Amino acid sequence: MAVSETMRAMRIAQHGGPDVLEPAEVPVPAPRAGEVLVRVSAVALNNTDLWTREGAYGRPDDPQARSGWRGPIDFPRIQGADVAGEVAAVGSDVDASLAGRRVVVDPAIYDADGPDANPVGLMGSERDGGYAEYVTAPAKQVHDVTDSPLTDDQLATLPTAYGTALGMIERGRLREGETVLVSGASGGVGVALVQIARARGARVVAVSSGSKIGSVRAAGAHEVVDRARDVVEQIRAAAPEGIDVALDVVAGQLVGAGLPLLREGGRWVVAGALGGYDVAFDVRRLYLHNTQVIGSAMHTPTHFDLLMAMARNAEIQPVIAATFPLDQAARAQEELARRHHVGKIVLHP
Repeated sequence: MAVSETMRAMRIAQHGGPDVLEPAEVPVPAPRAGEVLVRVSAVALNNTDLWTREGAYGRPDDPQARSGWRGPIDFPRIQGADVAGEVAAVGSDVDASLAGRRVVVDPAIYDADGPDANPVGLMGSERDGGYAEYVTAPAKQVHDVTDSPLTDDQLATLPTAYGTALGMIERGRLREGETVLVSGASGGVGVALVQIARARGARVVAVSSGSKIGSVRAAGAHEVVDRARDVVEQIRAAAPEGIDVALDVVAGQLVGAGLPLLREGGRWVVAGALGGYDVAFDVRRLYLHNTQVIGSAMHTPTHFDLLMAMARNAEIQPVIAATFPLDQAARAQEELARRHHVGKIVLHP
């Protein structure tokens, strides 16, 4: 398979607004030992793209500091964590039969080699990502999905959104028959949470906005409450016996207001802060009822293996909201930030 010497990419040289995304003609990266080169066919957008570009993650010692996903970014950086494509070349110590296979890349940079390793970095933040015609990745994190009936666009939506969702569900120990609350249910992670929780046999109560309620219900939610009204009262009416697991990408005031809705032994899993990161709650609602607040950052290798098995069997059907050519990455990020859509936005290099 012929590979050109240069490629088109969209990258950032500093933190800022969408205007800091600039086109560049750069050398095609060469796969190192243990790596493969992937020709990108689709790359999905995530909130991580916006927050990494803005430097909005803060640091443990300074919440206001401009930072990438897990620390300072080495600029210039090619964004994009979620890649589906075809293996164009392999480095040394890699099985040559991978060449030509359709793949999805696990974008996490892990702290260890084991199946339960924690993500401590992310492709598109701590290493170059898929807003480009090619990207390199460790061969052990490239998953063969050649036989999946899902399209490349659908496959590209899986790593961060569905990986994060599955990580939340696994860490929250969601069981069949339990009642689950999903906040921010119309976003990429939210739709994934609704679909996977429904597939697990849970009763899904979702929070969304009026114009998107029908789409969230179509994704599998049993009940949808309107965030424009009194959310807590609506949840209490929809789940009078309480919530077993909350899967929350909003945080903010919802945590303090929602904890009393948990049943005995309930779990509140947080994987985002769309509603604000400065959270306060009555700690008595925590210890008197044996409830847990659990932080969840993306997925483990075990979670990602489970996700890829679901993809091969098309057990989930990702929703594509819009597609853009690579050179319109800034416009695509602006569309993502407006949050008028349901599902995922995808770029086509």
